[in-house]
Amino acid sequence: MWGGRFASGPAEIMEEINASIGFDKRLAPQDIRGSLAHVTMLGATGILPRADVAAIQDGLKAVQAEIEGGGFVFRRELEDIHMSVESRLTEIVGPAAGRLHTARSRNDQVATDMKLWVRDTLDGLDAQVADLQKALAEKALAHAGTVMPGFTHLQSAQPVTFGHHCLAYVEMLARDRGRFRDARARLNECPLGAAALAGTSFPIDRHATAASLGFDRPTANSLDSVADRDFALESLAAASICAVHLSRFAEELVVWTSAQFDFVRLSDGYTTGSSIMPQKRNPDAAELVRAKSGRVIGALTGLLIVMKGLPLAYSKDMQEDKEGTFDALQALSLCLAAMTGMVRDLEPNAPVLARAAGSGYATATDLADWLVRELGLPFREAHHVTGRLVGTASARGVGLEELTLAEMQAAEPRITQAVYAVLGVENSVSSRTSYGGTAPDNVRAQATRWLERLGDAPAP
Repeated sequence: MWGGRFASGPAEIMEEINASIGFDKRLAPQDIRGSLAHVTMLGATGILPRADVAAIQDGLKAVQAEIEGGGFVFRRELEDIHMSVESRLTEIVGPAAGRLHTARSRNDQVATDMKLWVRDTLDGLDAQVADLQKALAEKALAHAGTVMPGFTHLQSAQPVTFGHHCLAYVEMLARDRGRFRDARARLNECPLGAAALAGTSFPIDRHATAASLGFDRPTANSLDSVADRDFALESLAAASICAVHLSRFAEELVVWTSAQFDFVRLSDGYTTGSSIMPQKRNPDAAELVRAKSGRVIGALTGLLIVMKGLPLAYSKDMQEDKEGTFDALQALSLCLAAMTGMVRDLEPNAPVLARAAGSGYATATDLADWLVRELGLPFREAHHVTGRLVGTASARGVGLEELTLAEMQAAEPRITQAVYAVLGVENSVSSRTSYGGTAPDNVRAQATRWLERLGDAPAP
């Protein structure tokens, strides 16, 4: 590979640490796409004879067919996917294959391959996130009026609806899609033609190769072109936030499916049993989604540490961008698929949710609001009156709605029988009609809007 400069091959341990073919072989489709674009440009600019261009194009397509068919032999002594493809191309077309590397380096080649792979993967993740949004919006529409407790500090706070809870994740995922699309837009500049670091003296047409590969434009600085891994970092950052969102939902599913909560039920398809306890139904899919967020966040942290001390332009350290990025984005894809399946599969336990929605004095805020609205109390005074009533109810071991009118009036003499209308959870959620509130009509409208948007428009 190194021509006449080296008289002997690498040490065994050098080959072990240096070779990347074990993981970068997944870049084969992108590597061949980039090489086809490059050689086509070399022919169009007259840098290579058309006969060599045609032979190389045919040879690259033959290599691609071998890889797709499973007959390609990846050899570790060739280090990486770039040399593996070029070596096999040489075997197929002969010396003309050596002209393919004119006016490029492995530095700009790998940067291009990685950008193409990340771009393809972001497109796939965007579609998966949209599918999860749709599953959540469908569930929200079906359960727009199913009351459940809303929590702060994991303590009962105010009643909401199950549909409203689902829509919260639809909004979170919309921001995830926005981040993926932002990352895609910023990465969509083509490094090919930057060569090793300084550009090339050949009269190449970088705009042509950029256009043929679907990039918006070529990168503007050859040093930055080969030194940049921002596109991987930004994609991993977006993936990490998305993984955190999935992990938060997974945590709720783990809690909700416990016997102590019994808020939702998952089918056999997303639960497992125990080797010793026959009664167990473990939410393993949710637990694994929760755990895999660590892999995604770890990949981001790892690559940040790799890049933080590197001078311009390319260093072999940057080979470490691949395994973590591949693993993290694949893990996120798996988590999205599992979560989408669980959402479509799960069924809320409406009677249990309704009972829980009324526990913990969840309508106390409704009482305070009634005191403000009907009696004209300042909210802070209403808050204190309500707090005293909660204390009275707690001492008796009853709900607010079970207090007598006399007990109510002991705290505030102007309270009337009309107060009981706001103490039921159904009345509570129905009253939350402000934009973005949990009122069932709001939830139906928002769920319908999202389903129309997801069905008709590609972007959130």
